[in-house]
Amino acid sequence: MNKNILIIAIALISFTSCKKMLEVGPRGSLSEEQVATPEQADGFVIAAYSQLGNDEINRAFSMYQYGNVRADDAYKGGGGINDGDVFHSMETFVTSRPDQWNYDGIWFNIYVGIRRANEGLRILNKLNEAEFPLLETRKAELRFLRGYWYLMIENLFKQIPYIDENVPPADYKLIKNNEFTRDQILEKIAADFEFAAQTLPAKQPQIGRVNKYAAYAFLAKTRLFQAYKQNETHAVTSVDAALLQKVIEAADMALNSDYKLQDDFASNFLPGSFENGIEALLSVQFSSNDGAGRGRVNFGDMLTVPQGLGCCDFQKPSQTLVNAFRTNAAGVPLLDNYNDQNVNFSANTVDPRIDHTVSRPGAPWKYEPARVVTEAWSRNVPIYGVYNSMKENVSPDCDCFINLAPFFGNTKARILIRYADVMLFKAEALIELGRQTDALPLINAIRRRAASSTTRLKRANGQPTSNYNVKEYVPGENVTWDQATARKALRFERRLEMALEGERFFDLMRWGIADQAMNDFFTHEKPTRSIYQGALFKKGRDEFLPVPQNQIFWSEGLYVQNPGY
Repeated sequence: MNKNILIIAIALISFTSCKKMLEVGPRGSLSEEQVATPEQADGFVIAAYSQLGNDEINRAFSMYQYGNVRADDAYKGGGGINDGDVFHSMETFVTSRPDQWNYDGIWFNIYVGIRRANEGLRILNKLNEAEFPLLETRKAELRFLRGYWYLMIENLFKQIPYIDENVPPADYKLIKNNEFTRDQILEKIAADFEFAAQTLPAKQPQIGRVNKYAAYAFLAKTRLFQAYKQNETHAVTSVDAALLQKVIEAADMALNSDYKLQDDFASNFLPGSFENGIEALLSVQFSSNDGAGRGRVNFGDMLTVPQGLGCCDFQKPSQTLVNAFRTNAAGVPLLDNYNDQNVNFSANTVDPRIDHTVSRPGAPWKYEPARVVTEAWSRNVPIYGVYNSMKENVSPDCDCFINLAPFFGNTKARILIRYADVMLFKAEALIELGRQTDALPLINAIRRRAASSTTRLKRANGQPTSNYNVKEYVPGENVTWDQATARKALRFERRLEMALEGERFFDLMRWGIADQAMNDFFTHEKPTRSIYQGALFKKGRDEFLPVPQNQIFWSEGLYVQNPGY
């Protein structure tokens, strides 16, 4: 299969061992000094884009390991505790260590993306618009990409070295990782997104290139993280009203566009003609048989394929997540006691989004009534249970399902940000400003879409997969819509809508409730999940990962470690 897409797998710049961060120059390709034409310069831009899909089987840029497994949405999964043991350390927190190879790997791979953006900007700064009419557009694309990577690594590690195009690679190791505060780094990230939003066109001629609306969406996301002010121990001390207003302004720019919610929630997570749809503001493109090694396949998520379809059954949805989809007789979530008992699919009603997100024995896989999930689809039922993750996965009958024995990948585009995500950014900002009445239509629009997303959720006999009952919030009837309840409803809605899309832990960190949520999760899950017997989230430490020990060695001790490690 071939795809006519922008992002190609043949990177024009290559890097070597993560042990040395980014000091190694390009091999088998043009150097910055050799670039003489706009066409060659544009190749460096494509190389910067290509890093979006250059994640590895154990270093997923989808953030499923860091945003879902590290949160209360998923167990690590796999064959057992020792199968990917570093991720077990990460999900239980107490044995998380700076010398874990996965921390070093994700740090290095993100900085590869940053360096590619910086190199491209240095090259473009040598050109003028007369010889390269797309100069400012390409600069804006690179600044967007740099902002994207910095937002990711800042939310993972907090204390990071900030390096822009003005720093030559030879000086990278001279930059401290505590030169700037979190607020200052987020402001630099916002500046990149703001420049991109103001410079980029509304539409790009090639699928996969960022446009102004995607830039505004990420600007809104960055401003939202900025608004929650943290102290040295990562506690949220205040929420900045002026920055919340900037969230709303940026979100409005993205929302007042040709993008909109898909009519059916399912359409966001299907391959083929559904990819790059009206709700996806920006997606990473994948392909196969394109001459690039084993193809441009989504390696980062391939471990999450259920055992029943191949291998390897990582990212197992938690019972706590599944319980969150239960609804009451009025069709709204059980905001205060959703986890008091496990959902009974025969007796309870649920939000339809559960059957777009989580598979279970006895239910169809991915809208295929004839393909029914069984317990045999799970590798280790006693430890990780019987649920499987669906959004990132596909039908094994799809020509996009690629056998890379012993693993299976797919070439479905990976959405980086959705219209619904931006709607919830705006709703969150409105609620924190005390404007919960203005936020209600945004949340209800998402719930209304959820209620209508049942067409594909059928069993072989034509009956619905589950008992669905989801309604809009109606103040005075099924909810009291004061600020406290609206905040709780918004946070619940983000969980249901964005489940297993890599966002959950970062939401908890932003809100300053990660310790409460995670320790409550451990308490609830310990009786049936042996993996959590010694688990403990330590407030003031575990909101961020440790700075990788290899990077401290590489900096010759210049980098400082995060608190508590």
